[in-house]
Order: sequence, then structure tokens, then C-alpha cells
Amino acid sequence: MAMNRRGLLALLGAGAGAAATPVAADEVQMVAFAHGVASGDPLSDRIVFWTRISPSASAAGKAKVKGRLLIGASPELGGAAAVKSLDFETGADRDYTVKMDVSGLKPGTDYYFQFQSEGAASPIGRARTLPSGPTTDLVLAVASCSLYPRGYFNAYGDIARQERLDAVIHLGDYIYEYGGPGSYGDDTTVSPSRPHNPPREILSLADYRQRHAQYKSDPQLQAAHARAPWIVVWDDHETANDSWLGGAENHNPDKAEGDWATRKSVALKAYYEWMPIREPAPGRTAEMANRAFQFGDLASLFMVETRLTARTEPLDYGKDLPIVDGKPDAAAFKAKWLDPSRRLLGPDQLSWLATELAGSVAAGRTWQIIGNQIVMARVSAPDFRATLGEAKWGEIIAGLPEEYRVPVTQLSALGSFGLPYNLDAWDGYPIDRERVLGAFKATGAHPLVLAGDSHAFWANELHDAGGARVAAEFGTTGVTSPGAGDVIQGVPLNQGFEDKNPEVVFNDHSAKGYVLLTLTRETAKAEFIAVSTILSTDYTARAMRTYTVTPVAGGGVSGLKAV
Repeated sequence: MAMNRRGLLALLGAGAGAAATPVAADEVQMVAFAHGVASGDPLSDRIVFWTRISPSASAAGKAKVKGRLLIGASPELGGAAAVKSLDFETGADRDYTVKMDVSGLKPGTDYYFQFQSEGAASPIGRARTLPSGPTTDLVLAVASCSLYPRGYFNAYGDIARQERLDAVIHLGDYIYEYGGPGSYGDDTTVSPSRPHNPPREILSLADYRQRHAQYKSDPQLQAAHARAPWIVVWDDHETANDSWLGGAENHNPDKAEGDWATRKSVALKAYYEWMPIREPAPGRTAEMANRAFQFGDLASLFMVETRLTARTEPLDYGKDLPIVDGKPDAAAFKAKWLDPSRRLLGPDQLSWLATELAGSVAAGRTWQIIGNQIVMARVSAPDFRATLGEAKWGEIIAGLPEEYRVPVTQLSALGSFGLPYNLDAWDGYPIDRERVLGAFKATGAHPLVLAGDSHAFWANELHDAGGARVAAEFGTTGVTSPGAGDVIQGVPLNQGFEDKNPEVVFNDHSAKGYVLLTLTRETAKAEFIAVSTILSTDYTARAMRTYTVTPVAGGGVSGLKAV
């Protein structure tokens, strides 16, 4: 699969002017659709349709901007192909975004849509409702972690080119809050031409809106949104790095960053304005993003929220691992780590998930998919110092940038004590993980856990504390965000993690791309699609690994099989 910039722009432009209201030569264009179109949260009878109006200076002075949404059975959107024509209005109070939750659609059906306003027409998007009843197969793209300054969004471009695609599942870090010269990931040859806007860390509602607008100006992201409906959930960077219920690692109220609740509130307001996600139902707060989607009789998808509704503050080795006589006191750390009061989903969401799992199994659906932000497998850090030897290890450490030497040394040391690699993942909340695995077993589910956040590919087999295999996990790497393999050169990271951890079948910490998941009643197939580069829009894409898993009678899944 190959795609260059010209081909991508041709894809974006295909049909973009169809059904547009003609504009007279002497008529001033009052609005534009600079951020494309999107659809999301599909059900069997309804879809959320999204766009954003970019008003001219004169139009921006209006209290409201009006227009209409056309939905049709073909890209022409006229005549017999027209299905619905719905009026809308928007304004500055929601940053001129438009989001319409349209019902009365047919199950398992492709729809084309276009927004029109003030003589201008948006590109045409394509959406698909969820199937109802007998369903043969299902194709999903799974993505996360797109850092704008670090490279081109070629993974999104390749997603847009898929001939068959029922939905895109995005697991978070859709935007990043960092900004300014030398900030996180601003370190490639592409970075000077793609600086974050605004050029600093974002804090206010205007900041978050501006950052979302910048990301949605990207043509490859626009193409992926126009290709299929998205089912999304945030991770941490949509608010601030390593966010939890009461704060975030990258939020410091003592440094003029203000109150965390205020920052979180404006970040979520911008997210709901700019993303094709259904608005919270009455009685639910903005943080409650857990939702269920039924793909006929084949699969259920449960999107969980692991950041803002219940997460206990993550442990930190620097603060929580005591050093006694120059050595880490692993026993003291584990006492904190295994505290059952430490939560990730929390009791309410866990209860909701268990009920939904049981309902899916009772309905006869083959697969139960968990759309989850973070890696669930048990992953300990390899002891590279021991395996490589002092001389080679010293050589590698000496070659690292100074800011990475201490954390990389600590990473290797953790391996010798059998401590988790990443405390911000499920490994930081082992008791809550056991509760989720217990729900998988108790309901007889055939669970497929999807994970983002780690900037690495993962194919994992998940076992409970008793050693029983209960689920498979497919983790997607970043669209552009840097992985450990980009930083630590010369260390056999992938092999080290696989050798150290029985649950890890495959991992890659350098590739950029996404996971393509194809489901039938007999098999779930995960293709780990890697793009050849993020430093140019001339790229190729290939499946670097493919694994299958099958459902086991009575619940659980088989081991992963390489194809």
C-alpha cells in the first residue's frame, strides 16, 4: 500500500464539491469548512454527524450561522439518493462547531453526508450504521497517540484508504497539550514546519479549541474522519499528561496553571465540541464516557474511561519506592502497589461493564471488545544491564541524551526486582485489573482488549492471578508519538520484553501505525500496520505482524497464533 501527498489530496477532494450551492462570482464567501467533516458513535438507527464552520470576519459577527445537513444513499446526495435534509445553526458559544445526532437510519447501511452554509459546501463524508441481526464479519481500525509536531499523520491517511472499514476506534491522545520550542516530541526534521498552535502549553478553553482546530486542519486526519464513523475516548493528553481524578503530572496549580477542575472542565468542553462523540445523557457528567455498541450478533464494543472518573493518583517510583541502604525497598513499594483501595475503573464503571458483558454473552454475541486506553498485560522491565553486560550497557548509556540516562538506568534496575515497567498502565492498579479479569471469567465472555497510550505495538495473552488465560490484548502504537525504541538506541527492547514477560507474545517500540482488526464468528485477526516513515507524506504501509485468536467454548480465548 503506497500513498503520496498528491494521491491523498485527490482522495480528499473526490466529490467535495458535489451538491454544493453555486456561488455567484460577485458573492462574498461568508463561511468555509476548513476542518472537514466527521461522523461518530454509530448505532443501528442513528449516527452523530460533525463539522465546523469557519466564518469570515463579517460572518463571525453574527449571533448564529445557519445551514443544512444533507444525508444520502450515494455521493451525489440529490434526487432519489437524498435521505434527509436537516437544518442547523451554530455560533461562538460552541466555537462554530456543528454536531447533529440523526436518528431514523437503516441498520448496516452506508450513508454519505455534506454540510452546506452561506453558499459554501463541505467535503462529502461517508458513514455506516451498525448492523442488526446476523452479521458475518466486521472490520475496525484502532489508533491512538498523534503528536502533531513530530511527523505526518500517514497512519490516518492509510486508514482512509481502506476498501472495507466499518468504524475507527480511537483510544486517546488525539491531541497533545504540550507546546513551544523543545517541548515533548518537537525533535524531528518535520517539527519546524508543524509547530503546535498555540506555541505553548494549552490551559484555557480558547487554547484547547485552537489546538483541536489545528489537528483537524491536517488533510490525512480529515480523510480518515470522512471515511468511516469514529468511536472515541480520551486518554490523558486531551487534558494533561498522566491525568487522574484529582490532578495530573503536567498540571501545577502553583505555576499559574490554575485549578485542576477548571482546566479539566474546559478541556472536556472543547473535546465534546470538536469530536464526533454523543453528548452525555441527562444525569451523566462529561467525564462519564463509557458507552456500549452492538455490532449485530457478532460483537459488542465497550468503551471504558480510565482517567477522570475514578483513577487513583498513579504511583511514582521516584516518590513511592523507598531506598534503604542504597537499595530499593521493593517490599515496601509492593505494599502500596497492592492496596485494594487503588482504583482505575471504580465500582460504578466496573459494575456497568460486568452487566454489559453478561448481556452480550446472553445475546449470543461471539466477541466482547474492550476499548481501553492503556496496556492491561503484566509487563515487567527487562534487566538489560544483566543481559547485555556492564561494558555494552555502559556504552549504550553513554550514547544517550543526558535527560534519558537516569530513567533508562532506573528502567533496567526495575527489571532486577520484578517491578512493573509502566505504573501509569493497568500494571499500576493490579487489584482493579484482577477485578476486570474476574468479570471476564464470571460472564463467560470472549474478551478482546484494545489498548493505546504506550506508543508501541503489543500482542498479549491476559491471564488472571491463578494463571488462567481469559483474554487477548491488541495494543496499537502511536500515529506519530515517540516510542521507547526511538529514544533507546542499541537496546534489544522488543526481544527483552518478550523474553521477560510470559503474557507478551509480540511488541515493537519503534513502528508507527495502527491495528486493523477483522472479526468473524470463528476468528479475530489483528494486523499490525506500520507506515514506512512519518517524515514525508510519500510512504508505504505494511502488516509487520498478523495474529489470530479464536473463542473458546464456555468463555475465554485461545492462545495467539502468528499468521
